[in-house]
Amino acid sequence: MPPSLPTVYVPNELSKHLRRGHPWLYRDRLSKPVREPSGTWVQVRCGKFTGYGLWDKNSPIAVRLFSQNRVPDARWVSERIQDAWTARAALREAGQTAYRWLYGAGDGLPGLVADLYNDYVVVETYADSLESLLPWVVAGLRACMPLKGVLWKRGEVRSLWGRTPVRELVVEENGLRFYVDLLSGQKTGLFLDQRDNRAYLEQWCAGKRVINCFAYTGAFSLYAVRGGAREVTSVDIAAPAVEAIGRNMALNGYDEDAHPAIVADCFDLLEQYAKRGEQFDLVILDPPSLGRSRKHRRSALRAYERLNRFALECLSPGGLLATASCTSQVSPSDFTGMLGNAASRAGRRIRILHEAGHALDHPVPAHFPEGRYLKFVVGSVQGVV
Repeated sequence: MPPSLPTVYVPNELSKHLRRGHPWLYRDRLSKPVREPSGTWVQVRCGKFTGYGLWDKNSPIAVRLFSQNRVPDARWVSERIQDAWTARAALREAGQTAYRWLYGAGDGLPGLVADLYNDYVVVETYADSLESLLPWVVAGLRACMPLKGVLWKRGEVRSLWGRTPVRELVVEENGLRFYVDLLSGQKTGLFLDQRDNRAYLEQWCAGKRVINCFAYTGAFSLYAVRGGAREVTSVDIAAPAVEAIGRNMALNGYDEDAHPAIVADCFDLLEQYAKRGEQFDLVILDPPSLGRSRKHRRSALRAYERLNRFALECLSPGGLLATASCTSQVSPSDFTGMLGNAASRAGRRIRILHEAGHALDHPVPAHFPEGRYLKFVVGSVQGVV
């Protein structure tokens, strides 16, 4: 340990929690105030526990812990990136050209993610302190494969190294092709965490009338069309996303006119459909996060209940609801409990056929349940008997 490394002291009762490997230390749990610039490596002391992490002077998470053995350096970061690359070999062998290469604490780099799109990488950092790692991260990524460019997204998108990609790249996912905009799209270009869930749902779509709410650029819609749905209606509040749905349909050889895309607020539209008796065989709900912090948990659950109630009221007898939540403050048990309440309010019963989280490129450490943010449920719906 460098002799000048600052020390952060935390109460002994957190020792078991930290030894298990949890990577977060909240500011309100520190024993003494710390005055260091963001991005400073610190030693954390908690009873007999010693760990090393990055200090952040602004975030509610004051320290993100990286190692219990030593202060990370460029080689240490490169090793984590190489491990993550190796762990995703099955995705490359399956022909996926877009996936999450680094998933924060799941790959030993808490607060940092990196998504690969063909031969470009988009890096996101979730705290000021992580910016100090960017040169090491770029070097580690480049050591694994010949990249064309590395971008950094935090608010705006900036180039870290290499070329800037064209406005719309074409990537492949399970044999389907998608345009992705790495420069101004949501997330880093595509919602990669739902890849396996999209593939699962495809098998349920044959002959069905489907509505895909919060469709973004239509990924679930394309899987539904390929799965034999007779009609797929895509809905999103963002006009550019809805325009992209048509382009993605055409890119895969499907008739965009046969599968309408609508610019609308999904809450309002489903409520209108429910009131006038509009019926679908499958309703897909994949909304953005409805709560950004623990204090928003209850309001998020109320919003999910309202949304799912409207969806249930729009389902024909025996219909299917595919519903998701990416709000990390809502647990899987919270989510299924909410579904029961929504079904009761809609005068329905829902039987859960399938539950899942995110794909293998989003590994969740057993000691860090907060890493599992995505809930995905498929249920069949009946009336009350």
